[in-house]
Amino acid sequence: MIQPDILKKIILDNKILATGQLDQIIAEDAAKNLGLESYLIKNKVLTEEMLYQALAKYYQLPYINLREITIESNVLELIPEETATAHQTIAFEIAEDKLKIATLNPGDLQTLEFIKRKAKKNLDIYISSPSQIANALGQYHQDINKEFEEITNRTKTPADIAGTEQLKKLAEKLPVVKIVDKLLDYAIFEGASDIHIEPEEKDVVIRYRIDGILHDVMTLPKDIQSGIVARIKVLSSLKIDEKRLPQDGRFKIIKNKNNISFRVSILPVVDGEKIVMRLLREGSQALSFADLGFQPSALAALEKNIKKPHGMILVTGPTGSGKTTTLYSVLQILNRPEVNISTVEDPIEYRMPRVNQSQVNPKIGFTFAAGLRALLRQDPNIIMVGEIRDEETASIAVNAAMTGHLLLSTLHTNDAVTTLPRLAEMSIPNFLIASTTNIIIAQRLVRRICPYCIMSYSLDEKIIADLKKQFDIDEIFRVMTEQKIIEPGQTLNKMLFSRGKGCAQCHNSGYKGRIGIYEALEITPKISELILKKADTEEILGEAKKEGILTIVEDGFIKAQKGITTIEEILRVTKE
Repeated sequence: MIQPDILKKIILDNKILATGQLDQIIAEDAAKNLGLESYLIKNKVLTEEMLYQALAKYYQLPYINLREITIESNVLELIPEETATAHQTIAFEIAEDKLKIATLNPGDLQTLEFIKRKAKKNLDIYISSPSQIANALGQYHQDINKEFEEITNRTKTPADIAGTEQLKKLAEKLPVVKIVDKLLDYAIFEGASDIHIEPEEKDVVIRYRIDGILHDVMTLPKDIQSGIVARIKVLSSLKIDEKRLPQDGRFKIIKNKNNISFRVSILPVVDGEKIVMRLLREGSQALSFADLGFQPSALAALEKNIKKPHGMILVTGPTGSGKTTTLYSVLQILNRPEVNISTVEDPIEYRMPRVNQSQVNPKIGFTFAAGLRALLRQDPNIIMVGEIRDEETASIAVNAAMTGHLLLSTLHTNDAVTTLPRLAEMSIPNFLIASTTNIIIAQRLVRRICPYCIMSYSLDEKIIADLKKQFDIDEIFRVMTEQKIIEPGQTLNKMLFSRGKGCAQCHNSGYKGRIGIYEALEITPKISELILKKADTEEILGEAKKEGILTIVEDGFIKAQKGITTIEEILRVTKE
């Protein structure tokens, strides 16, 4: 981030904004707390590139576009990766006796002096933009297969090695340690949520789940399988010689001053032991409602209902649809000194200051129900329960909401309306469902189109015919017209949609990052009456449509039309 006083001077000196306009933007940013630089770029007052070109002019330094530069590995490694990442400074060329470096902060003299001494060369300093520095940092991880080939060639271990002591020695061998460290390091760098290590007959397949999709990353030789499994068991404090039973564990590492926890599951399969590791970034900040992607009507309903002192806020969707992230974002708004917030979770995905967070442990009887019962004796104002899974938890949750607590939780249902019969199936009387439920949010996660390779296109007749078979296009277009997203009378074949053609930034996938698509069912007096009458889900949805609810599919089409995601993504997450 550019220092605020320098940023203001750049904006005024370059006549990007007048003093009055800048003061107004500073006041708006103070309310949203994004930071002035982020606010300016997010609201398209100026582009990142324009801003950092102006910064280069301010420092009287040249600006460099790193996006098209392939940096030789011997030059790149003159600055250690951790230093480059921490200080956003990268070496990109050697010219005669000088090392050319790109940075965001030429005022960081201590770091520049360290690089100069380490490289034993004078420095030519350039300014670049944050996204270009981030792209260049990816070149540290460019040839993953070559790196692993060098390490694996130095370690060969028998697949049938046994005995606790032998396995412990194997787990501590330097090449094995390096392989596992690199696996974790690459997963963190790529923003993976899960690592899958899958033994096959002749090799071991490594896959990462990135933006909700599993990708093959590499294939390792079979003879290092025992070492990898032993090393992960040692890190997770699991029984190293137990190969016949499933095991669960966890461990934590510190990377770039951030704590990252790994939840480990080991399952015996035909060709060995399959390992899945879930990455939990403890230092991650909960997202704002704006970042989550709520439409104005859904956002207004949610903001209205989180101000209520009691009742239930429920978020539903399949596993991996971002339900917990939404709840944490709500907690972030509610987290004030005058309230007591307590949670019972599995797992604790984000650490939040001033929030009392408990981790369930079914092995010792600390279930969601037991945790919730205990929390009610802790004088809470707001309670978050990770998931309502059974009748006991549902009953305690409803009673808590009825007795003056605001309760947040998740369920597994496909849409907002079907949450109501799901609660009834858990033996919750209809009058309690109607009186304690404030709002139900259903959601999915879709991949965002990569901003570096986005392109427009028209749908062909085959895709249009397929969409008409799967969705009520007339109803979707009626809603989009009402929302003033499209002009009246517009048709699919006349609309432009967007997709990513694939580039180095997105590993040729066309996607980068994810955003939610939502439907928000507010329990209004009319909806409450229908619940009491035991109306079916179609009748309740019909009333909700009259009151202006946007369904998940409709929200998805709006985001596709705006160039945020693709039609293919909407199909993938709503029809699977």
